[in-house]
This record gives sequence, C-alpha cells and structure tokens, in this order.
Amino acid sequence: MSEEKEKQSPVIAARERGPGPGRYALPSTCGYTKHDCTKHMKPSYSFGKRLNNAMFKEDSSPGPGYSINPSVTRHGKDGTPSYSILGRQRDPNTFITPSPYAYSPQKCHPQGEKYAPVFSMAARTRYRKRDQCPAANNYSLPPLHGSKVPNKQSSSSYSMTGRSKVGGYLEDLAKTPGPGRYNAINPNSVHVKKPSYSMLGRHDSVGDGTQKPGPGAHSPEKVSGTRRKYPSYSLGIRHSEFVCPLIIDVTD
Repeated sequence: MSEEKEKQSPVIAARERGPGPGRYALPSTCGYTKHDCTKHMKPSYSFGKRLNNAMFKEDSSPGPGYSINPSVTRHGKDGTPSYSILGRQRDPNTFITPSPYAYSPQKCHPQGEKYAPVFSMAARTRYRKRDQCPAANNYSLPPLHGSKVPNKQSSSSYSMTGRSKVGGYLEDLAKTPGPGRYNAINPNSVHVKKPSYSMLGRHDSVGDGTQKPGPGAHSPEKVSGTRRKYPSYSLGIRHSEFVCPLIIDVTD
C-alpha cells in the first residue's frame, strides 16, 4: 500500500496565497437568472412571435403598404385622357419632300444671260515618275542688285571696308601715350597718411588651456546644502520570498 501511494511534495506555506480581489464577484442585478436576492428585481419583458389566430379566422387582407392604382375607382377605370411624350416615328413613305431651304436659286443663272467665269481650286495632277517637269520655283531671273548686270542700267554701288591705320588722320606718328596710360597718384605720397587696418584670423588667448564648464554644466536644482531637500524615491528589483535574511548581529 505504501508503494501505491504517490509521492507528494511538502507544502510550503510561502507559496500558499489567497485569491486576489478579482476572484470575488457579486451576483448580477440584470435579468431574473441568478439575480441578487438582496436587491429588488424589476419586471423584465421579452419580444416574442405573434401568435397565430387561425382558430378564429384567417386574415389574408393586405396591409397599409398595399399599392392601389389611382386610376381605378370603385366605378371602374378613370376615363380622363392621359398623354405621354414619345419619339417621332419615321415616315413610312420612301420619298421625302424637300423643304424650301433645300433649294438654292442663286446658283441657277437665267438662260441667255452672261455671267462671270467660275474657277475652282483642286489638287495638283499627279505626274508620272518618268516625266521631268520642273516646278514653278525652279526658274529664277538674274538679280538686279549691283553693277554686274550686263543688259540693265544700274545705279552707283558702295561698299564698306575697314579703317586703315596707315596714312589716315588717326595715325599716331609721334607715338604719344594717351591719358589712360598714366596711373593715379597715391594720395599718401603727397598728403598725411591715413591709418590703415587689416582683418586677420582669431588667435587663441595666451593663458590656461583647460576647458571651462558652461552654464549648462551646472545643476542648481540638485543643491541641498542651503535649502530643504524633498523626499526622493527609487524603483528596485523584486526579490524572492524564499531568500533568507542576512543576520549579522546575534544577541544571546
């Protein structure tokens, strides 16, 4: 019998925990099934199907949505004439009489009277490939500009050439320099010299080369020597409940 018994692990009291607040639930106050007995229950209604009344009579009349033709009365169909708009039907006759606009009497000249000739413009007749007929723009007349036309009287013609540098009135025989050849005199050479400035790069200051902290390196809110310090909290890690506490001082 002892061998048949299953081995059971020892019960640790630290592992035995009660249910949390979400474990408990109050009975519902909605409906009548499992209603809270300590609360007053209101009447509940349900939607059911309409019962059949065939035991008294069978009602097969139409409801309010029954569509009645308004042209039908209790004396019969209304005799008021009604009209509709349809498309025009085609004329069954094959011959269609032309309208007055189809005639053009201005195009018909009276017999025996003279009238001006009429011309029309059509496309050019296509030539054969073996026909060598030059077009109208293939012919050209000799030009009448200039003095080289042998059989035409021409006026005097002029030409424009470059200006000669030798023998002209602008020839510089003395080779004298012009006003633009001379440079302006520096005023500092004949007057009191004015102060002059130059722009150079910025040099490092001579002295301590260590880095100095800026305004953002200081934290005055962390100073607690001259003012009251408020409580501060930190978040730690969760320890196991089976860890034995460390006892250092043992009293007899």
